[in-house]
Amino acid sequence: MKSPARPARDCPLCPRLKAFRDANRAKYPDWFNDPVPSFGPLDARILIAGLAPGLQGANRTGRPFTGDWAGDLLYATLLKHGLAKGVYEERADDTLSLVGCRIANAVRCVPPQNKPEPSEIKTCRQFLKSELETLSKVKVILALGKIAHDSVCDTLGARKALHPFKHGVAYNVGKFTLISSYHCSRYNTNTGRLTTKMFEDVVGKAKELAL
Repeated sequence: MKSPARPARDCPLCPRLKAFRDANRAKYPDWFNDPVPSFGPLDARILIAGLAPGLQGANRTGRPFTGDWAGDLLYATLLKHGLAKGVYEERADDTLSLVGCRIANAVRCVPPQNKPEPSEIKTCRQFLKSELETLSKVKVILALGKIAHDSVCDTLGARKALHPFKHGVAYNVGKFTLISSYHCSRYNTNTGRLTTKMFEDVVGKAKELAL
């Protein structure tokens, strides 16, 4: 099965992000510090669209949502729903693997303050587009956060005014079902915007829609 396109190892497409990676490479030479590849099988029926690598999470470990709080909640939830197996140990070489789902970030490189600029989101959209064009069995896209939701809409040519970001709401967009969740960040869980049950429910709904 053909693999989706991915950025070059030291991708130069977004100068600000490249400069930030270079600075982190100098400061943390044993970290990954490159565009983070997608994670999960190519025959996935669910594509989880994240925002971007976290500085001390995926940018450090080289695997989406691995090594930070968001990953703790995401992978525990995927394991609970049978969408992952093995043991999550906050490192890329643990025994965790995904079952029927794949994770692809809207932006592949860590952005300063976790805030990619619109031009960077647009530039990196080609890789999200390749995921959706290449992964022939994907039925459901689970977008984590508004930026990921909006980028998916733009990728699919869906008008955002007709498909506004709302937690737990599912839209039919062409051959896909798009369902979105508040991002599973520590900020959202600490403030109560997203509870563990809310997140478990929306992941469970994505799984049901993918059957």
